Amino acid sequence: MNLIWLYSLSSVLIISLISLIGVFTLKIKQEKLKTILIYLISFSAGALFGDAFIHLLPELIKEKGFTIISALSILSGILIFFILEKFVHFQHCHMPVSSHHIHPFAYMNLVGDALHNFIDGLVIAASYLVSIPVGLATTSAVLLHEIPQEIGDFGVMLHGGLSRTKALLLNFLTALTAVLGVIIGLVLNNFIDNIQMFILPIAIGGFIYIAGSDLIPELHKETDIKRSIIQIITFILGVLIMLSLLLLE
Repeated sequence: MNLIWLYSLSSVLIISLISLIGVFTLKIKQEKLKTILIYLISFSAGALFGDAFIHLLPELIKEKGFTIISALSILSGILIFFILEKFVHFQHCHMPVSSHHIHPFAYMNLVGDALHNFIDGLVIAASYLVSIPVGLATTSAVLLHEIPQEIGDFGVMLHGGLSRTKALLLNFLTALTAVLGVIIGLVLNNFIDNIQMFILPIAIGGFIYIAGSDLIPELHKETDIKRSIIQIITFILGVLIMLSLLLLE
């Protein structure tokens, strides 16, 4: 059990440090950054789908079978992330950005990101409770998704009127809610038997929602044939990465 705590906390701390990646993008030209991000997005979409269908769903079926409860639980996961995204986009502000005015959407984005990272922490904890290889696979999928997301969040906060230093600090603090999610998930495991079996369907639904609703539509905005083919290749590579991690099991 101590090993599970070590792996879980190490994983979320590494993922939390990804929130600081925004600072490295400041000197990259916007067009070049956009090209890099779109390939990272396709790669992470493949990884999220791969983790959901190759690692998490088989574990759920192995333990519980695929019943109507399983199906409804996965749909609940999709619904939770749908509601979370609605919450993030609920408030809008049309006042001009200035050094004296910070848009509410910047803070709303932080609140949504904090909730999202908290759930990521729960999911990572649940995955390690299944097995260390499943935990590593889920951590990899979350990590790959966090890179483009954190760059995007950093950009949103700068656009919302926050300074670079404040944006980096707040982004890092919200990322640390994943640590809280891991701790709560592992502590609850002492009181609720097989808690991972309650969290895994939410994780599956969440990963499917993020990949299908947030990431895939972004990829469709690219119409250039060459870049579209590279997107498909990087998507497949994301799936293959998850497939290769089966060798650890």
